[in-house]
Amino acid sequence: MTRTDLLQELRASMAEHGLAAYLIPNTDPHQSEYIADHWRLMPWLSGFDGSAGTMIITPDFAGVWTDSRYFIQAERQLRGSGFKLMKLNVPHTPEYIGWLVEHLPPGGTVGVDGQLISQSKATDLQKALITGGCSLSDVGDLVGPIWKDRPEIPSKPIQKHALEYSGLSRVNKLEQLRMSMAKHGADFHVLSSLDDIAWLLNIRGADVDYNPVAISHALVGDCDTKLFVDPTKMPESLIKRLHEQSIWVQPYEDFFHALGQIPSEKSVYIDPKRVSVATFKALPEGVRVIMGQNLTIPLKAIKNQVEIDHARRTAVKDGVAMVRLLKWLEEAVPQGGVTELTVDEKLQEFRAEQPDFVGPSFGTIAGYLDHGAIVHYSATPELAHELKPEGMFLLDSGGQYLDGTTDITRTISLGNPTQAEKEDFTLVLKGYIGLDSAIFPAGTKGYQLDILARQHLWSRGRNYGHGTGHGVGFYLNVHEGPQNFSPAANQTAFEVGMITSNEPGLYRNGKYGIRTENLMLCVEHSDTEFGKFLAFETLTLCPIDLNLVNLSLMNEQEIDWLNSYHDEVRTALSLMLNDEEKTWLEEKTRPIERVTR
Repeated sequence: MTRTDLLQELRASMAEHGLAAYLIPNTDPHQSEYIADHWRLMPWLSGFDGSAGTMIITPDFAGVWTDSRYFIQAERQLRGSGFKLMKLNVPHTPEYIGWLVEHLPPGGTVGVDGQLISQSKATDLQKALITGGCSLSDVGDLVGPIWKDRPEIPSKPIQKHALEYSGLSRVNKLEQLRMSMAKHGADFHVLSSLDDIAWLLNIRGADVDYNPVAISHALVGDCDTKLFVDPTKMPESLIKRLHEQSIWVQPYEDFFHALGQIPSEKSVYIDPKRVSVATFKALPEGVRVIMGQNLTIPLKAIKNQVEIDHARRTAVKDGVAMVRLLKWLEEAVPQGGVTELTVDEKLQEFRAEQPDFVGPSFGTIAGYLDHGAIVHYSATPELAHELKPEGMFLLDSGGQYLDGTTDITRTISLGNPTQAEKEDFTLVLKGYIGLDSAIFPAGTKGYQLDILARQHLWSRGRNYGHGTGHGVGFYLNVHEGPQNFSPAANQTAFEVGMITSNEPGLYRNGKYGIRTENLMLCVEHSDTEFGKFLAFETLTLCPIDLNLVNLSLMNEQEIDWLNSYHDEVRTALSLMLNDEEKTWLEEKTRPIERVTR
């Protein structure tokens, strides 16, 4: 059955429900970024497998809204599917709402599956539709009945996350959460976001690619907690231990029934961005609902000293794997037969040699030449370029270790870099250094610092269409809030203990892409008469390609930063390398001097 045939079947179901449109977000009942195959409706129906997108189907139109990271990929994957690419002007904005208001017939109804749309998105959509005389209706899952071989909800094993790594017991974390609940006057806190549950209860799973989480919900009360999960996934010893700590394991499908049993005089704290419409509807009438960001999020974002110490050690392990990969690449490419996929496979081999490695933290982006300009490129056997000893290669990858999560991007020259490539690379590097070197007052937000990464590109009329950095979890999701670096006005202030990526870039469609990325830890800098100041400590340890640096564009402070960083890389990694690898690293981290024009 072709995708156009599937669209016809879906439209027939829409007609039975009297719908003018059906909206399908690319998420799951937990509002996850990475989702299990059971909920991957977008690639199954349209062919587009990017991690961000929204589908809208009407009787005579089908579109996928996504942002600039995926334009090139989506154009290719949507051909012949019956779906049209709808380009978002600004990432993570619901521009499809305006399209619906404009194109729906008067009185038209938009259908959604209430488990796949967050309460906040549904509220925004409903408000906009009402102004146009239209409405929103939870009609359930219309895709499931036509997806005959749909994968089951995964049931991979769940393990405890040991105290030696977490640094804080689940009992202590629940105490912190309940103190926060009390401040907000909440008797219960509903949690559906998988990483929040995993962090809170010190458990890790494998239900979702790259993210060590388990499909689950949690209901935290003032004296006990209910964990809704497939109990067959958990060892009896863990279930027993949880019960001893008043954490009751119940079947995943009992979640909505349990919500309905909350006494009407109680108050429930709920994050409308991270729970579904179906969850919100399951609460009994009369329950007082308190809405706000999950109270676990700021607790999870600020790493404790045990986590920080582990993150530093994990950076060394990951740096060793990266050095071995880059050395191998330099030697193997001239011999021929190395493709983008080969590089990914080899990198996983080097990471797997490191203690406590679990797997990649996201799908590796290995883009040679024009593929590097596709921000979230994913190589396939049909599309993968063979690497040659010329041009630029962008490698964005990360690892999940029991003792930390990594995310690193390096852009390297495989030979004969042009002046244009070196200029672009150096402007990106200058932006990276500017943000990495920032000293700023406590209370500063990411959008106030973002310009430091873009200023040198902007001065020459260049830019990039993605955010500059995101929070990173501790053996959890590689994309973790609430802090980030972006032009968008995120009101979360940076705090000591937050780990965030710094990844400015530049992309020339059809030619090459450039991105330099390290992880940074927010640390205390100084206390002065003007207040408390913070700074960043670079965690990631891996050489930056000096062959792509135009030294005439660098000032003395930037040269000093690069030399100091490379000295740190050399010192930290050399003890873990053999003599040949050490010699290679010494050359790649050699001191450099500023060139005067």
